[in-house]
Amino acid sequence: MRLYLEGNVLARVLVVDDSSIMRRNLSAILTKAGHTIVAEAVNGELGVKEYEKHKPDLVTMDITMPVMDGIGAVKKIISYDPDALIIMISALDQKFMVLTAIQNGARHYIIKPFSSDKVIAVVDEVLNSPKRNQSKKPGAPAAKPLGSPNTLNNAIAGITESINDINASIKTLESETDEAE
Repeated sequence: MRLYLEGNVLARVLVVDDSSIMRRNLSAILTKAGHTIVAEAVNGELGVKEYEKHKPDLVTMDITMPVMDGIGAVKKIISYDPDALIIMISALDQKFMVLTAIQNGARHYIIKPFSSDKVIAVVDEVLNSPKRNQSKKPGAPAAKPLGSPNTLNNAIAGITESINDINASIKTLESETDEAE
């Protein structure tokens, strides 16, 4: 059962980041907004275990972590629960990795450093957007990984602008790579 405060969904959140400062900052921002932190994890492997244990409404996931990175954790969580709501937290220079995470089921991303307002806006957007795979009936097909940026734009409601930003960054990186060769 989800709770609502002033029209916004309140969520049970899992925070996965190897930086204790980032976990503390995200937890403080989310708690102040009325969300509940059900668990924290210091790497992707522990994040997957905590997801299976707590079944949170939302996950914030760092990309670069020891043991298992955020992309590996996204793949495992989505294979366990195709409807999982995961927001990637990344550094500016990791946009290609963010696209890979979104292609594997993450719903949105936040670039570090971030403001409280940005975190809350993205969390609200993800929590209030329709889910990709509404049906959890026995025998229902699992959500398939999304293949191309154009498919992503059409398939993931509420994040078209973010995907277009990532695509523009990838095109820039590709053209810079071509020029360097």
